[in-house]
Amino acid sequence: MDKLEELQYKKEKLLEGGGKMKIFKQHASGKLTARERLELLFDANSFVEIDPFITHRCHHFGMEETLYDGDGVVGGYGRIDGRIVFAYAQDFTVLGGSLGEMQANKICKILDTACKTGAPVVGMNDSGGARIQEGIEGLAGYGKIFFRNTRASGVIPQITAIMGPCAGGAVYSPALTDFIFMVDKTSKMFITGPDVIKTVTGEQISAELLGGAKSHNTKSGVASFMDDTDQQCIEHIRRLLSYLPSNYLEEPPAGPLNDDSNRLNLEFRDILPDNPNKAYNMYDIIKGISDNGEYLDVMERFATNMITCFTHIHGRTVGVIANQPSKLAGCLDVDASDKAARFIRFCDAFGIPLLTLVDVPGFLPGVNQEYNGIIRHGAKMLYAYSEAVVPKLTLIVRKAYGGAYLAMCCKDMGADIVYAWPNAEIAVMGPDGAANIIFRDVDGEERKKRIEEYKEKFATPYIAASRGLVDDVIDPADTRKMIIAAFEMLQSKKRSRTERFHGNIPL
Repeated sequence: MDKLEELQYKKEKLLEGGGKMKIFKQHASGKLTARERLELLFDANSFVEIDPFITHRCHHFGMEETLYDGDGVVGGYGRIDGRIVFAYAQDFTVLGGSLGEMQANKICKILDTACKTGAPVVGMNDSGGARIQEGIEGLAGYGKIFFRNTRASGVIPQITAIMGPCAGGAVYSPALTDFIFMVDKTSKMFITGPDVIKTVTGEQISAELLGGAKSHNTKSGVASFMDDTDQQCIEHIRRLLSYLPSNYLEEPPAGPLNDDSNRLNLEFRDILPDNPNKAYNMYDIIKGISDNGEYLDVMERFATNMITCFTHIHGRTVGVIANQPSKLAGCLDVDASDKAARFIRFCDAFGIPLLTLVDVPGFLPGVNQEYNGIIRHGAKMLYAYSEAVVPKLTLIVRKAYGGAYLAMCCKDMGADIVYAWPNAEIAVMGPDGAANIIFRDVDGEERKKRIEEYKEKFATPYIAASRGLVDDVIDPADTRKMIIAAFEMLQSKKRSRTERFHGNIPL
């Protein structure tokens, strides 16, 4: 066999992973192989593999007999919609995708090179965890990856797809990245599995309920997205990347300019119910503002009283934070505050302007909220908005009361432009609550009369506008064109920070 034939043989053997039987089992469990996943992720014929011939160097417990080129991970770079992106996919058919010294070094090289070149990274996790036969070297490998995830944070977008098991220390690399995707029924994430929990605490729970995609998308807030299949998950990742810049110094890719920037939102004039205590769907407003009504929801199933999404407005990526009146009346609570604060900080790190849509009656009252630290969690939003230096535009749609008015990026919290609809109610608290304090000694018809007087005088946007805290009260039909004009004006806003190592966010 000459040298070229030997190379060809080795390259073909790489494609077999852990062998045909292992690949069959992978498909039978509803999962694609590592190479199939990367093929779907990248533009056709653009993937370039890095370190395909790396092998482990462990000689304990018979490991010298189980050498596979690539050492359980396939990685490299390619193009997604024409842009360079780095990616790695753990290969469950090779030693269960377990992480040892050399696999970790390979992943670290991909992260290092991505940072050097300013390109996003996508990691696809499908692994049995640390390679026990390698002992401390496997754990050290995770430490190296965690360190690089942290150093890359805010420099390049980092996306993780959980496409199989992910347990123990392995879960912390995904947790350090910007977005986590999970696949329903096949993804699992937990620090300790059901068997350990049963032994230590006596609690019985299935792996799916403990760490499945639904649990982490609805209860824990660990994951940002959930899809039904590997194929849908990968297409979802490609769509997310279409909204994101390659790194913190670049602009996000422009969306198509095929929606009129002067389009009126006539439907907005009738979108609010006559009764201010009745709900409506804030997504209808987001669709009306967005180009072609399209947006990408982030953490859609978690803390649904708060909406965080990416959209294009006149071709430019914008991060939207909005109260959802149809869920908990749009109140802020512990989970909503965390969700919003993290999204705000991501957008600020990568130069994505912020649009805040406000309809908030206050922070959610309750003993559980207080005991769970609503003060601390709510302060995360205050910190995130105050720290953000990207263009910040706020639209007060209806209610904006008390501390929640402040937390939703008012003028005093650094908003560059604040608009309000004519129905906006900007006050310390709602009229009925205010009446219980101001008119507590007044009863009957006189009380009702004074409440109405209070509403007319204070539950409007005009007091705030008279103090310059609202830049303009606008016709709802003009919303999209006014937002576009404001963001165009703010496009040249300089992003600068005060000199310090970093602040101390109330985590």
